Amino acid sequence: MKAAVLHTLGQRPRYEEFPEPVAGDSEVIVHVHAAALKPVDKQLASGAHYASTRTLPCVCGIDGVGHLDDGQRVFFGGMRPPYGAMAERTVVRKMFTFPLPENLSDEIAAAIMNPGISAWLTLARRAKLVAGDNVLILGATGVTGQLAIRIAKLLGASRVVAAGRNPEILGRLPGLGADAEIQLDVPASQLSDAFAREARASGFQVVIDYVWGEPAEAFFAAITRKEFAAVESETRYVQAGEGAGPTIALPAAVLRSAPVTIMGTAGMPPREMLLGAMNKVLAHAASGELTIDTERVPLAKIEEAWEREQRGKRLVVIP
Repeated sequence: MKAAVLHTLGQRPRYEEFPEPVAGDSEVIVHVHAAALKPVDKQLASGAHYASTRTLPCVCGIDGVGHLDDGQRVFFGGMRPPYGAMAERTVVRKMFTFPLPENLSDEIAAAIMNPGISAWLTLARRAKLVAGDNVLILGATGVTGQLAIRIAKLLGASRVVAAGRNPEILGRLPGLGADAEIQLDVPASQLSDAFAREARASGFQVVIDYVWGEPAEAFFAAITRKEFAAVESETRYVQAGEGAGPTIALPAAVLRSAPVTIMGTAGMPPREMLLGAMNKVLAHAASGELTIDTERVPLAKIEEAWEREQRGKRLVVIP
């Protein structure tokens, strides 16, 4: 069969033949229809991700959409190494296949599930967003950031401020529910002023950060207090990505003076929680309440597609 085969960490996968998968106990063969090309796929292939494989060659892609031998159309993930989603066929445990609504296309289902579930769990599970919270999303012009805006509103956020680096996409975010926008590519002092201005008197109860780096430093500078004051509202800050840099300088005064709790996304949640988020995302996607911009790419063009910047949309690989 044809697949996107990775031979060396840090290199592009190649379109070539790979051995056919054979299902073992509790496994099924999936005939792949579509697999989204995501930042995490590139991180895993680069060797930079904590879960990067050291067994090569392997097939790239962590999830996708396809059909089983009995014809059932499913979303799938958790392939048995060295198999991945960017192939004509793959092998997974049956428990990692999930039926899809008929009115949701292969392309949209493959593109929206990973970022949609991630955003849903980050907001609902980690940030524990409740109705009435004010939310700041750093990196809102990315695919997951755009979905996070809409999901925050679906979860009852009172106000959502979207901060991003792509001015064209930033201007479209009010259509997704953003109440205000902040341009991230400005001097640090100007950015801190913008965060303080948009926080208003009630502050941000939730911050979802897909960029880290200098924008995070500017935010923490904005909330650092210069005097003793009563705590009125805690900020729950979830670190979810590093699009602007992997590290920051965090002065101790931030944590001593500001009511902020910093946390990560905390890896894979319990299965029942994952299924709950998946069902929510599927339902809202099928109804049109959650949308995503996509572009189809033939599997045979994977080397070219691998190098492209996606800029707010998701490339979907079609075998």
